[in-house]
Amino acid sequence: MGHALAASVLAFSLWRFLLGMGEAGSFPASIKSVAEWYPKQERALATGIFNSGANIGAILAPVAVPLITIHWGWQAAFIATGSLGFLWAVGWLFMYRRPESHSRLSPRELAYIKSDPPDPETQIAWLPLLRYRQLWAFALGKFLTDPVWWFYLYWLPKFLNSVHGVKTIDMMWYLVTVYLMADVGSITGGWVSSALLKRSWSTNRARKTAMLLCAISVAPVVFATHIEGLWSAVLLISLAAAAHQGWSANLFTLSSDMFPRQAVASGVGIGGLQELLEECLSPRLQGMCWSGTAPTLRCL
Repeated sequence: MGHALAASVLAFSLWRFLLGMGEAGSFPASIKSVAEWYPKQERALATGIFNSGANIGAILAPVAVPLITIHWGWQAAFIATGSLGFLWAVGWLFMYRRPESHSRLSPRELAYIKSDPPDPETQIAWLPLLRYRQLWAFALGKFLTDPVWWFYLYWLPKFLNSVHGVKTIDMMWYLVTVYLMADVGSITGGWVSSALLKRSWSTNRARKTAMLLCAISVAPVVFATHIEGLWSAVLLISLAAAAHQGWSANLFTLSSDMFPRQAVASGVGIGGLQELLEECLSPRLQGMCWSGTAPTLRCL
């Protein structure tokens, strides 16, 4: 029995590793696509919209996966969700073209997309990218903020159950609220910096102002564990989730502002390597930060 258990855990870990390798390319490719298809004044909003898609999936999965499991078994849940990824990949390969190669793009639209100053034509290898201060600024920003996002996602169900007595079956509506607000924040955060750019603000000032507003909006979450009202706590956490996603949308967009288009995906990929550490530490972080019936923030 022990051998079978070890084998199953090892097999699951192996497939999870392969899944991680496959999904890791999603955000670098998405940011590069945005950089290719949108001028700087539109990029943050476009990034905010596609970034919200991850939260939509988090809303739909808790509803769809149990239904699939009940009717067709847990193996079918893996097959169904995995198949969607393959179908999307096929559709993407069929539809996506660079603006210069897209047959349905008018000259006027192409001129708008290319309205920013042209990038240098030279190719930038991976190792020289490590000398860019922009790369380390992006990596540091993600390293300092992404673990907090994952901490709240892991911690929220336990918090709702332990502090407010919410049963698992009733938890969905509170979680959906948090994720929906995160979607709103992602899109709104991108819209703010894009709107400021259209008002002739500099790219640097517009992005950093939007990120500052998001950072300030996170601060009230410190009161979430000190108020008695369930919905009041959920709304404070929702505000923090929304602000974080707005921050992330602008941070990702900054990478497309700082690197030439041909190096955007490499820069985002290298800067995002720290997510491997976060994935390993997040469950442990939850245990370290939980004390009794309420979380403590000593680990942050």
